[in-house]
Amino acid sequence: ASNQAILKTLAEAGAGMDVVSGGEYARAKAAGVPGERIVFSGVGKTREEIRTALEGGIRQFNIESEPEMRVISEVAASMGVIAPVTVRVNPDVDAKTHAKIATGKSENKFGIPIARARETGAAVLALRNCHHMGRIGSYGEQVAKAGQVGLMFVNVTGSPSLVAPHAGFDPRFSTNPICLSFPGADGAPPVIFDAATSGVALGKCRVAMNKGEPMAEGLLIDAEGRPTTDPGVMFAEPQGALLPMAGHKGYGLALFCELLAGALTGAGTSQPGNPRSDAILNSMFAIVIEPGRLVDTAWLAAETRALLDHMRSSRSAPGQPVLIPGEPEIAARAARRAGGIPIDDTTFGQLRAAGLAAGISAARLDALGLTAGT
Repeated sequence: ASNQAILKTLAEAGAGMDVVSGGEYARAKAAGVPGERIVFSGVGKTREEIRTALEGGIRQFNIESEPEMRVISEVAASMGVIAPVTVRVNPDVDAKTHAKIATGKSENKFGIPIARARETGAAVLALRNCHHMGRIGSYGEQVAKAGQVGLMFVNVTGSPSLVAPHAGFDPRFSTNPICLSFPGADGAPPVIFDAATSGVALGKCRVAMNKGEPMAEGLLIDAEGRPTTDPGVMFAEPQGALLPMAGHKGYGLALFCELLAGALTGAGTSQPGNPRSDAILNSMFAIVIEPGRLVDTAWLAAETRALLDHMRSSRSAPGQPVLIPGEPEIAARAARRAGGIPIDDTTFGQLRAAGLAAGISAARLDALGLTAGT
C-alpha cells in the first residue's frame, strides 16, 4: 500500500495527525483527516503554511518560540480569526537520555525557557490532549527548584470516568489531580501539594485488590451507589465509582480541573458530547509565578520558614509528627532507594504474564527477577 493509502486508512479509523510542514498538512487533508484532528508542530512554519492551515482548519499550532508566536498572531489577525495554539516550555531538565535526542535542556533550544516567568512575572500555560502526563508533582518540583510558584490543574478525558460527583452514584470525571508548589526557604525542600481530587487513586484500588485487602471506608461506592470497602468494584461490570476527597470540597476542586484544564484550554471536558476512547488524554492549565515581582524574596523566605516551623510545632500523637506537604514523598523516595519497591505476588505474576505475552523469554524474565511463583 502507498503511504497515502495508509494515511487514508488511519483517517477512516478516526486517527489524528501531527504534521511539521505544509506538505504534510496537505497530505493529511487529502487523506480525509479533518482539520480539528491535525496538530501543526515543527519549527520554521512559513506565513503561507500558517494561512493555509487556518483556512483549512487546524486543531492547534504547537509554538516553539516567541518570534513564531508573533508570526502566527500576525497572520491570524490579518485573516480576522483566532489561532488555536499551545506553547512548548523548556524546563531546563536533563532526562539523562542520549545527547542527540534530548530536548529538555536550555541549550537544546526547544521551547520557551522557564526563565521567561522571571522576566514577565508570570506565565500561563495551556496544554491540550497530551497522553499520560505522569506524576504532576514532578513538574511542581521543577518549578519550585527554579525559585518559582506553580499552580497546576489537570483533567483526564479519553478513558472512561471513574469518580462520582458529590451525592451522585454515577462516574462523571476522572481523578483530576492538582499540584501546588512553593519554593523552600534557604535551600530547604519545597512545599509540594500533589494530589488526586478523588479520595484515593485507582492504582491503589488495584494494589489492594491484588493483595486481598479492603479499602478504608468512605472511598468507594458500588454500581448501585452503596458504600463499600471492596476495591474489586472498580474492576467489575457494572463498575462502581471512586468518591471525591472531602465530599463536596473535593468535588468542587475536581470540577474546576474540568473547567480550567478542559474547557479553558480548549481541550474538552468529560461531558458526553466529546469523543471517548480507551486512551488516556491529559490536559493541564498551569500558572507559574516569579515571587520576586510581588514581594521581597528575603522577607518571603523568612516568612515561609516561620510558617512551616509553626506548623511543625503543633502537638501530635507519639510517633506521628506534623509533616509539610511533600515531606512524606521525600521520606518514601529515600526508603525506596535504600530498600527497593515492595510489589505483591499478584502484581509480580501480572508483570510476568505481560512479559511473556509481549514475547520476552522466561529466562530473561527470570534474570530480571520476575520468576514463576514469585
